[in-house]
Amino acid sequence: MKSSQSNPIVDNFIAPKCIDTFSILYQDNDILVINKPSGLLSLSGKNPENWDSVHYRLVNGQKGLTPPFLNAKLVHRLDLGTSGIMLVSLNDVSSKRLNKQFQLRSVKKHYVAVLQGCVSEDRGQIDAPIAKDTQLFPRVKICKLEGKPAVTEFNVIKRLASPVRTYVRFSPLTGRTHQLRIHSHFIGHPILGCDLYKSAHSEKLSKRLQLHASDLFFEHPTTNQAIHIHCPSPF
Repeated sequence: MKSSQSNPIVDNFIAPKCIDTFSILYQDNDILVINKPSGLLSLSGKNPENWDSVHYRLVNGQKGLTPPFLNAKLVHRLDLGTSGIMLVSLNDVSSKRLNKQFQLRSVKKHYVAVLQGCVSEDRGQIDAPIAKDTQLFPRVKICKLEGKPAVTEFNVIKRLASPVRTYVRFSPLTGRTHQLRIHSHFIGHPILGCDLYKSAHSEKLSKRLQLHASDLFFEHPTTNQAIHIHCPSPF
């Protein structure tokens, strides 16, 4: 009798070397807010060649740039190709309180992205549930039967020509893996430079993923002060 279990997923991906460094946008005794470069993993991978990451550089320091933060913990992640704001806890109390904010979805995030084609609506909402795609790891898929709720709001910032593109601001109301990338593809306007969710030409229109975490709204874990961090887009 054949086993009903699917074949185990094998991840042979090795991230290209990232020479860009992260910068510190805000720092106190409890938290760091950093600007992650595109092309840097958030966490080190299981493959020994994927040792370099935001977390590795936080704990070990960036020579001549940033000191080691031995107790640094990531309270959320960004995809490899996504640049922009990441929030880091520097002690266990801050980590616990920030994690709770993310679980309660009280943390608000804005991203900017450049999409292929002309998005006709000035604003809108994408409501499409997301599930793991076990046949095409690490991709996810839109699936009403198996997917978890995923909602993204968008606003058009400007429309560009030659080639036709749309610069948008995304406000995700949920935090699913690859949510903004697959939602963009779902509405027929993939993010430029995306290697997983693309059209015949969208990946070739940019050397990097045109997705940037530009704004983060949260409550300071110790002072309870409302904080808004902004990080201008590099594109």
